Amino acid sequence: MSYEKSFLELNRDIIRGRAGGRVLWQPRIDCWYYDRIFKNGTLEGKYAGMSRLELYKDLGCSARVYEYDGCIAQYDAEPVIRRTERLSEREVRTTIETPVGTLTKVDRSNTSNPGIFAQEWLAKNEDDVKVLIWLENNTRWRWNQEHWDRTKKEYGELGLPAIFVTRISIQKPFIETMGVESTIFGLYDFPDTMEEYFEAIENNAMRMIDVICDSPIEWVNFGDNIHGGIVSPQLFEKYIQPAYLRRNEVLHKAGKWTYAHWDGDCKPLLKYARSCGLDGIEAITPVPQGDVTIDEIKEALGDEVFLVDGIPAILFDEVYPVELLIETTKELIEKFAPKLILGISDEMSSTGNIERVRIVKNIVDKYNEGLTDK
Repeated sequence: MSYEKSFLELNRDIIRGRAGGRVLWQPRIDCWYYDRIFKNGTLEGKYAGMSRLELYKDLGCSARVYEYDGCIAQYDAEPVIRRTERLSEREVRTTIETPVGTLTKVDRSNTSNPGIFAQEWLAKNEDDVKVLIWLENNTRWRWNQEHWDRTKKEYGELGLPAIFVTRISIQKPFIETMGVESTIFGLYDFPDTMEEYFEAIENNAMRMIDVICDSPIEWVNFGDNIHGGIVSPQLFEKYIQPAYLRRNEVLHKAGKWTYAHWDGDCKPLLKYARSCGLDGIEAITPVPQGDVTIDEIKEALGDEVFLVDGIPAILFDEVYPVELLIETTKELIEKFAPKLILGISDEMSSTGNIERVRIVKNIVDKYNEGLTDK
């Protein structure tokens, strides 16, 4: 049947359950794109000179438009001084001065892509964590209408505006401020301070969520990068599940659609998929890349929770036969539609074949065209 709506409208209709069973193909290709820009300054071949936006349009698929993330602006309720200092070609030191103490971190840039990684974490001891608590308690949020207008003008109908909420409790120190090892040691060495830190993170997140609830943003991502090899079921039950339930209760009352990013091994945690109040889960990765099968994912999500993404990123590399990509795509559609926003789990790598995006597009188009109105 014909469907004349834009990707944005189809995106909205699918998550609201009114798209007649259609599937949206929404791959994330940022890694593939930005690695080439980093290396060569531009794309090559027939894509030479294309922007990321132009590439999406040429490929004929939707984008997950996280560029709207800047619509929620962070600011300090009390005076804070932040400074950066370049230590070398690849190293930058950041200093944060607060009324209760000073923090420093060192980030190191990669040589093959535009990514950075922490060489020195912000918090190195209990006193540093207390400064982090103060920062969380003194962070506020406001809506940035100018950013909304600019992003809407640029991305138009390519996808539904999406936004990240600050990472959940224990995931924030794991990934942003302390690292995994120091976070775990902190839980043993100064548990009361760590518990206070997690509470401050969540209270800060709720202030951010209050702004999101009053905004036109419709679907909200918990960009947590959950990995079952780091987050045990015990940690999940104690810190993550309760925070998910608290966040989702407020967001759902405001009519928002929520989904969390689980992009690591998921087998130990899939049993919680339907007990967190989430509408969907993004980036769960099946074998041969992840540690779960498509059938295990379906059993965990049931008919209640959306799968967002689903195709293992490595299937876009030519080391895997294109027939496996086709077979996996059709299986995901068969088992998860209509509760499916089809994408790449997690992103196409820099070694992927971009033309395989068109192969999936053709499968999705044929499937959608074969549907009949009810």
